[in-house]
Amino acid sequence: MFVLLQQVRLLDPVANVDRVTDVLLEDGIVRSFSPSEVPQEAERRSCSGYVLAPGLIDLYSHSGEPGFEERETLESLQAAAIAGGFTRLNILPDTNPAIDQSAIVAQIRTKSSRISCWGALTLGVQGQQMTELTELAEGVIGFSDGKPISNLALVRRLLEYLQPMQKPIALWASDPGLTGKGVIREGVNSMRFGLPGVPIMAESAPLSALLECIEEIGTPAHLMRISTARGVELVRSAKARGVPITASTTWLHLLLSTDSVQSYDPSLRLDPPLGNPNDRDALIQAVSDGVIDVIAVDHTPYTYEEKTVAFGEAPAGAIGLELALPLLWSNLVESGRWSALDLWRSLSVRPAQCLGQDLSAIAPDQPSDLILFNPNEKWTVDRSHLRSLSTNTAWFSQSINGRVLQAWCF
Repeated sequence: MFVLLQQVRLLDPVANVDRVTDVLLEDGIVRSFSPSEVPQEAERRSCSGYVLAPGLIDLYSHSGEPGFEERETLESLQAAAIAGGFTRLNILPDTNPAIDQSAIVAQIRTKSSRISCWGALTLGVQGQQMTELTELAEGVIGFSDGKPISNLALVRRLLEYLQPMQKPIALWASDPGLTGKGVIREGVNSMRFGLPGVPIMAESAPLSALLECIEEIGTPAHLMRISTARGVELVRSAKARGVPITASTTWLHLLLSTDSVQSYDPSLRLDPPLGNPNDRDALIQAVSDGVIDVIAVDHTPYTYEEKTVAFGEAPAGAIGLELALPLLWSNLVESGRWSALDLWRSLSVRPAQCLGQDLSAIAPDQPSDLILFNPNEKWTVDRSHLRSLSTNTAWFSQSINGRVLQAWCF
């Protein structure tokens, strides 16, 4: 089936292209740009103001299945991802049971071809004992617990053991002892709102230690969930020294700060917590500069009952696969802080690079995942529109601009 997308805005972050053109597709494959001849049977769509671009890649998110299917199934997770423009999804191993055995990986892969798994670094993601990493390696995208590993001797052994495998490794710098019972980033707002604070050093101290390990051993690693200005400084300095790292932050840490916590919305209870306004500004600049390579969604579904409690008692996390692209576009591209290509690189090209993969430029007769996005379509974030089974988001029942109209996946 031929479709002619007329006057669509073509974004290609690999070829550094941002232009308006006509694009002829056949069964989702680009056949030509500005075609001189169009098949008579082709469907013609007026796409002025729409964006045609590569499918997005989410570096890490959480699945409910196996173990918590009431929060999210693999089917609903994939549907939410596609609805948000994410044609590739990588889930963390903190399911029940944890993804620490090859049989569990195989079970997940049979249910979804578009979802890949991070294999657990430690049994049960408990941070105590290494998994059978060699057995897991064949079926997983890389290794991560998705949780902090406080035992630095174990981190050192993991980095040494995994070096010859050349698989991505993702680590989270967070000190549970320093975090304590904190639920908001320490600062003026934590005092104003009467909530226990999490000090910056709960991130910076373990991050410094991880950087020392990585620099000494030389195994490349990805640093997850950077959330503070100090964390950005440490990553920037380490990269300048040639330490083999990449880094990510989450979409919510780019959009919101502790100012938003005055609503006491349990959906804003995150881990790491939202930063102070200066943290948010530093993260936005770091993504623009490439110091922070990737924006991760870190989609974390919970049931209504689990999240409908006091802010300090709520489990940490929020959904985001269907919201990240439209809200990042509205707040950071339309405001002029980033270019559209900046956003797309951090959501597609750089995640692929962190996984040791390459994206190709959009070219005629080359199948590639594509999405058609309308930045101006208004929709309401409610159960009738969300594909996710969970609704733990601060934008629930609100209207937002920007929606993915179609995805072509290969």
